[in-house]
Amino acid sequence: MRHGRTELLYLDDSYLREFEAEVVDVRENGVILGATAFHPTGGGLVSDTGSIVHSKGVSKVVEARFVEDGVLHVVEGDLPEVGEVVRGTLDWERRYRIMRMHTALHALSAVVSKEAGALVTGNQVKPDVSRVDFSLEALDRDLIRRLVERTNSLLAEGRPVRIAWMPRDEALKIPGITKLADRLPPEIEVWRVVEIEGIDLQADGGPHVRNTAEVGKIEVVGFESKGRRNKRVYFTLSERE
Repeated sequence: MRHGRTELLYLDDSYLREFEAEVVDVRENGVILGATAFHPTGGGLVSDTGSIVHSKGVSKVVEARFVEDGVLHVVEGDLPEVGEVVRGTLDWERRYRIMRMHTALHALSAVVSKEAGALVTGNQVKPDVSRVDFSLEALDRDLIRRLVERTNSLLAEGRPVRIAWMPRDEALKIPGITKLADRLPPEIEVWRVVEIEGIDLQADGGPHVRNTAEVGKIEVVGFESKGRRNKRVYFTLSERE
């Protein structure tokens, strides 16, 4: 799938760490590439970081952003020329942490939705601490902690995470396929669907791990009430023993 002039390589392979691509445009603060494995800021996820190697040296990629005609890679350092083929390399440790966090958030959201009838009203996935907001009237910390433990038990079972492409009309027939159906542009005719076997099935455009055993253990680090029906949970991940 493409966004503007940029092919989004990460949609088919979240584990792609390096890639080559042509520079299709140069801006004041970065470049648009014909393809990228960098996940841009969006969907609640922070951007990937890393570097690009080109004829003038190595430039640090500090952020990737969706712009109207592609993905802009904001760089520190020299800019390559239009038409040049560059090599991009992700900060893999950071990316893999984001992948684990993202899969954890999907699993936790599904469990809370099923057990407490709460919808997700917002989220932010970062490498160190992430957050998810639920439509709950009461901030029941003990309930959330029990549901986190339930989620951890499911993750520890090592359930596969699958990615499929599905026509929009077909996807919409699946109950609960996305909590953001009213926000997805109607011109997107094919949806990327992420299934965590037996836990969650959602339309989603971000990177995930291949198996829940890779996630680790969710640890709650804080709670916050953001309104009468909006309760926030902060969490991090630890390695499994």
